[in-house]
Amino acid sequence: MSRLRIFDETDGSTPLRTIESHAEIVRALGAAGIRFERWETARPVVPGASPDTVIAAYRGDIDRLMREEGYRSVDVVSLTADHPDKDALRRKFLDEHTHAEDEVRFFVAGSGLFSLHLGDKVYEVLCTQGDLIGVPDGTRHWFDMGPQPYFVAIRLFTNPAGWVANFTGDAIAARFPRYE
Repeated sequence: MSRLRIFDETDGSTPLRTIESHAEIVRALGAAGIRFERWETARPVVPGASPDTVIAAYRGDIDRLMREEGYRSVDVVSLTADHPDKDALRRKFLDEHTHAEDEVRFFVAGSGLFSLHLGDKVYEVLCTQGDLIGVPDGTRHWFDMGPQPYFVAIRLFTNPAGWVANFTGDAIAARFPRYE
């Protein structure tokens, strides 16, 4: 189940607000300039499906976003708890960073925790199966996949080279909850 918790940027111990209604999450994130959608498919994706099969199942929504936002490439990333580099991969995303392009992720399966540093607030978004999040370029954020990661995600890019992070050097992420 998706969840949004909003914190003051100085206090990661107590949320100011917790939202679990999808419609309310969409409204709150939309007001902050963040895309949050729910995608459905008429073609169920079975565990272990090829990237081509996963993309084909969501082709209509992918094409819509590519038209609307000018994304030029799409891929599928998958990570499980038995991945030998899971700890290093987790650490890679835990520090606050930005991108020169939108970070768009659709969770086909599993979950992950995006934390967005917007003004003087931190929006912690638990994304689960069926959720799409679009983090605009330049937005300070971090991502936690947890110590036992499990997710399959579709990623959309404007830069065909893919994901490139610019780390802010701010230690804010260490003061906020991890995805345990």
